Amino acid sequence: MSDGQWSPSTGQIVVSGLTKEYKNVRAVDNLSFTVEPGRVTGFLGPNGAGKTTTLRMLLNLVTPTSGTATIGGRRYADLTDPLRHVGAVLEASSAHKGRTGINHLRVICAAAGLPRQRADEALALVGLTPAAKRKFKGYSLGMKQRLGIAAAMLGDPRVLILDEPANGLDPEGIRWMRGFLKSLAHEGRTILVSSHLLSEMQLLADDVVIIAAGQLVRQGPVEQVIGSMAQGQRVRVRTPNAEELTTALKAQSATVAVDEHGVLLVDGVDAATVGRTALAAGVELHELTTERPDLERVFLELTAGKAGIR
Repeated sequence: MSDGQWSPSTGQIVVSGLTKEYKNVRAVDNLSFTVEPGRVTGFLGPNGAGKTTTLRMLLNLVTPTSGTATIGGRRYADLTDPLRHVGAVLEASSAHKGRTGINHLRVICAAAGLPRQRADEALALVGLTPAAKRKFKGYSLGMKQRLGIAAAMLGDPRVLILDEPANGLDPEGIRWMRGFLKSLAHEGRTILVSSHLLSEMQLLADDVVIIAAGQLVRQGPVEQVIGSMAQGQRVRVRTPNAEELTTALKAQSATVAVDEHGVLLVDGVDAATVGRTALAAGVELHELTTERPDLERVFLELTAGKAGIR
């Protein structure tokens, strides 16, 4: 495959048997997953799970111990003109403190052989045109994140890889990021995003790849992953007779926990069963609601006890 044949359909990311060892620590352990074009894929895991190491191997910044990572069927190191194919932000943009945002991008354009006007277009794309002539030292963390994304977009890449891009963004910035990345995916681009903001990932991502201790624990469409873990929806109960109701529910093989507000969290039976059990026990209920499973709950269940330092 030549770079001239690059198209949205070739932008699939394939990680196969990827392993990275540092002395006696296996940071990434036989990891395999795929990221499809035209979709936003969330890359999730506890701190130290191996996410950043994986992304760095994908971008040829770290050499794998074994396994492969390809983008559009090729290793990143084998791409000519990589900025035209893959854009990446692994940390907030770093630039000379005395250089303006626009000049920072123009320097990158010159080094990569890209048209000078791409700097202006990329700044406009991320909403930084008003700050184009402001010096980098005056940029907030959120502005630096946007500048980093602008730099990643200079080559109009088909693949975008972002590590914690929402860091430093306010709620409006996060909403902008969500719309921006979704629009790129709708154009057929491949978007891979790591994040610890699970509620935002549920809104943003089409698919998720969840890892823990360097290993894959689940991959698939967000709703499918959530549904696969829903062994029965959780029921929230408020009652002045919590102890009595807990005893009655446990007799029905339910699991009962209590949150910090004294609300009973019931698993293993549905709301109708809780209601019938309360009626039979003569227990007064002030609230009886069903909680829909969400990505955060599923993530915590899948990764429980598997966090590590990597």
